[in-house]
Amino acid sequence: MFEVHAFSTPNSVKVPIALEELGLPYTLVPVNIRQGAQKTPEFQALNANAKVPVLIDRARDLVLTESAAILIHLAEQTGRLLPAVGAARARVFEQLFVHASGLGPAFGNAGYFRKLAPEPIPAAIERFGAEADRLVRLLDGLLARQQFVAGDELTIADIAHFGWLWRREFAGVALDAAPHVQRWVDELQARPGFERGIARTMALAAA
Repeated sequence: MFEVHAFSTPNSVKVPIALEELGLPYTLVPVNIRQGAQKTPEFQALNANAKVPVLIDRARDLVLTESAAILIHLAEQTGRLLPAVGAARARVFEQLFVHASGLGPAFGNAGYFRKLAPEPIPAAIERFGAEADRLVRLLDGLLARQQFVAGDELTIADIAHFGWLWRREFAGVALDAAPHVQRWVDELQARPGFERGIARTMALAAA
């Protein structure tokens, strides 16, 4: 049994989706970041970086942070959603790094400066909004040639990218000019594992 400390966020949703796709049992513990629950001593004992999600793998006496690291751990425990060797595995890691270094920060900062910053900073809005749009176009070109972001099979790279595409409205990102990304989002959202993971994650906001 896995325990996931999370909230209704783009990074949190990845973990329940992965667990649902892998058919692994888990419980969700809400961490209401709107009320500052991630800054409590109890939570920071799990993650000193004060961010969700956190995975507790009691069978292995492991507390793990960072959504990409969690996805890799779950995939490696099951031998699914991550090729074992070769170029196919390398492509998954390539997209995980694109997400961690590019897409995630661009979407997060675009949303912050557009919606949460104390005062408008036009240069920041332009910088991060343009970068988010550029990365969507990059992803669209990739998905024009293949079904999933790392090839022709669903992997944890798709789950990683999906989190922010699921919450793209926060970043002010539209998919009107990215039909292949829209196709990919629609196909993922229609999968039962994604449906269940999203529903359980959204319910955390009401907990």
